[in-house]
Amino acid sequence: MTDPIPNFLDAAFSGDDRSPASVNLPILDQWQGYAEDKGFEIVARGPDRYHLHLRCERCGGTMICKIFTLRTAQPTCPHCLEARWRALCEAAGVTYLGRGDRPNYMRVLLPCGHETNRQQELLERVRRGATAIRCAVCLEDRLQAEARARGWSLIGDDPEGSQHYRLYRHDCGHRQRVALGNMVTGRFTCGGCSEGWTRDKSHLYMMRFVLRTGREAVKVGFSRDPVSRLRHQLITERDQDARLIRTVEVPTGHEAMAIEKALHTTLRQRHPEAVLDRAEFAGEVKVLSELYAARIEAEITALLDRIEVRLRRRARRREKRRLKRLRRRLAQSQAPACPAAEGSTLASRLPPAATDKLSPSDPG
Repeated sequence: MTDPIPNFLDAAFSGDDRSPASVNLPILDQWQGYAEDKGFEIVARGPDRYHLHLRCERCGGTMICKIFTLRTAQPTCPHCLEARWRALCEAAGVTYLGRGDRPNYMRVLLPCGHETNRQQELLERVRRGATAIRCAVCLEDRLQAEARARGWSLIGDDPEGSQHYRLYRHDCGHRQRVALGNMVTGRFTCGGCSEGWTRDKSHLYMMRFVLRTGREAVKVGFSRDPVSRLRHQLITERDQDARLIRTVEVPTGHEAMAIEKALHTTLRQRHPEAVLDRAEFAGEVKVLSELYAARIEAEITALLDRIEVRLRRRARRREKRRLKRLRRRLAQSQAPACPAAEGSTLASRLPPAATDKLSPSDPG
């Protein structure tokens, strides 16, 4: 732990009724010449024989300075320095609170209301518009909110020390390193409970794009997270005219992939002229194919409706079979374990000849 940086403003005095603490020693004319050349005036000796009390000719503020520093370097007026820092902070959009915990650092109040230490060089770049100040508290809150939206909770920093990763806990209890960008887009799976995208729930989707030429196009595909697919993978500009207009839930990614392939085959066979050439959307939609003219959107919607109805019917049949198996197991678990009943059941299953052998012999 480093020692706190002394605040030299505490040692300065203003022109009031207070007098600076000083030793009773003479002030050499040579020293006064050094001070005048560097924009200061010596007003008294310092608290010991190594220091002087100086007054800044620019602002009128006073300070304590070593004689050696006055002779060999350019003293810095703490009052002028603080004024420059205040102006710098104001230009950078923050409020100056005082000196920081390290040299060249300032304690500032951010627009969000949180306090932090920031380096002068960083604030200079913020003033020029080259970067922005990131609040660590707000960042933590944002990362936690992004994690909760996907069923995770933020634990802390990356155990391997990467600034681009954090350690998270899934709702199933599994802990995992996840890249910050992947937590936003959802392009990852839980290493504890997920069996991979082929076994996870997926979606068929239809999206509409308005190209720069004004032409409308639709895209059909499948994705575990269609919203993330659109916003983080397909569009090239944040304000691009693109919308997700239809989704159909599919039990697994493997099944969604098979349905999507069959859907594209059907569309190409029925409307080969509606398939857009890549040159029409290159640089606007980050795919190589699978874009169609918007005039067949109604037919694509009808096909997705039929697929959705078929999937729902199959899901209901599966649920009925599951409930039937569950009731059968429940009945078996609640059946009384009676040896006599078991014997009679066994006897009823045997042929008559076998039951005769099991019956007692007639009395002689």
